[in-house]
Amino acid sequence: MERLPGWIRRHIAAIRALLVLTAVLGAVYPLAVTGVAQALLGDHADGSPVEKDGTVVGSALIGQSFTTADGAPIRKYFQSRPSAAGDGYDPTASGASNLGPEDVLDVLAVPGAKNAQGEPDTGKQSLLTRVCARSRAAGELEGVSGARPYCTADGVGAVLKVFPAVGAPTRVVSANQACPAVPFAAEYRGVKVECARPGEDLAAGRTVPVRGAARAVVPADAVTASGSGLDPHISVAYAELQAPRVAKERGVSLDRVKRLIADNTTGRALGFMGEPAVNVLTLNLALDAPDKG
Repeated sequence: MERLPGWIRRHIAAIRALLVLTAVLGAVYPLAVTGVAQALLGDHADGSPVEKDGTVVGSALIGQSFTTADGAPIRKYFQSRPSAAGDGYDPTASGASNLGPEDVLDVLAVPGAKNAQGEPDTGKQSLLTRVCARSRAAGELEGVSGARPYCTADGVGAVLKVFPAVGAPTRVVSANQACPAVPFAAEYRGVKVECARPGEDLAAGRTVPVRGAARAVVPADAVTASGSGLDPHISVAYAELQAPRVAKERGVSLDRVKRLIADNTTGRALGFMGEPAVNVLTLNLALDAPDKG
């Protein structure tokens, strides 16, 4: 039999290698890993699904919202921490907002203006204003003060723009409070504080965040998203803040609710890393279960 040309032999060898590697790495190895995972890890290998009445209602590893169709909190349930993953807790869009502590200035919506897509201009909230708005909303929901350092009473960032940027001020604007809002501070260094006119360029001014005298009652995890946006847990402090509301809405004792919080609290990793945390999904399912005394 005539020997095949070298270039054909090389192509045949490449095809053989492709088929062997496809079988090993595309079938044998994944099946082996899956089999070991199923044997050793059980439900963890399937994403730690949580069931109710035989139906999977979520994962113990991924957070979810407990709100109505229009986004209002369902008062009889504990609320999760905010999420920046897609529209919320989307595993395909996991990630943070990537906004840092210096993101304190809003882009105010201009009445009547439209964006590039022809939709009404909605402006853009800074990270500070998001935190302030969430703190105010959580305070209203739980019946406590939603006040927070660097936040105004109406739930936006307490930030001034001072002109000129250097030297004695001659004009001061509350940058995140659109007119006709009343500025959170009446004056700054003897200069009357103005409300902000949407669309005005304030870039030339000096940015001055104002801490104020407020002390935060609402915990940090109630107003900030996790790095992944998928965190299924809240702090014990946030759970305890919500407990009186949940107990009242369900007509059950506060002691029972606190007992369920404790039952659904995980300790520190390896006994010393991180802080105890409460799984919101399993806690809410425990609340829905009949009381066994």
